[in-house]
Amino acid sequence: MVQVTSDVLGAPCWLSLMARDRQAAEAFYGAVLGWTFRRASFGRAFSVAELDGVPVAGIGALAGELAVPVAWTAYFAVADADTAVARIRERGATVGVGPVSYPPSGRAALAADLEGASFGIWEGRVRSEWRFGDGRAPAWLELHTRNAFDAAVFYGEVLEWADGSDGCCDISYEEDQVVLRHGGQPVARLNSGPVEQAAEKPQLRPRWLVHFKVPALEPARAAVIEHGGSVIKDGPWPRTEHQLTVRDPDGGLFTLDQSPAV
Repeated sequence: MVQVTSDVLGAPCWLSLMARDRQAAEAFYGAVLGWTFRRASFGRAFSVAELDGVPVAGIGALAGELAVPVAWTAYFAVADADTAVARIRERGATVGVGPVSYPPSGRAALAADLEGASFGIWEGRVRSEWRFGDGRAPAWLELHTRNAFDAAVFYGEVLEWADGSDGCCDISYEEDQVVLRHGGQPVARLNSGPVEQAAEKPQLRPRWLVHFKVPALEPARAAVIEHGGSVIKDGPWPRTEHQLTVRDPDGGLFTLDQSPAV
């Protein structure tokens, strides 16, 4: 079933990897996460990853063309991309690309918040079976930033969180964290913590960190190493024995969460 972004206003609605080599990325993520792939409607440079027949993420071979680092980007649903871009700029943040049209699906833009964490916005069609958050959803999203409360104000104004409109997200303040919920279900968390802007420690920069769930952590760790990835040992994020932050062979950062319910 296809919805529109106004039905899930402000919520994460898609994940995308900007890769250098799409086929190499497919081989790595297929081995580590068990994804299969099909061509996307945006062109030959794009593919859609699926898990058990459900779309999980998109991969586009654009990093080399645009001369940008390989990275995962979370997209948030907005009712109007032009309005959202104007709000981002009004608050002193940066819009890097867009809005760009992707007929007939919708329009997208890439931006960075006040601390430099990258994110995307999407206006248009979304797939209702795409799941994100706690429970059986295959992915989870976490912002590492200097001050979660300041970040919540910025994103709340840009993405219309907790504004009382139909379909919008709610937020709650829990200890040092901000939890974002849609339809009562947690879909993301914003964490305060020390950040690092130095180029030699990119894993410590403010960022939206994507978590992917796996049935067992050790086989996934072994697959990461076997297929050219690496394990990150120093990071600021709260971690448990059931989580592991890694990079793919091109440097894309993400976290594995052991979740047997997936």
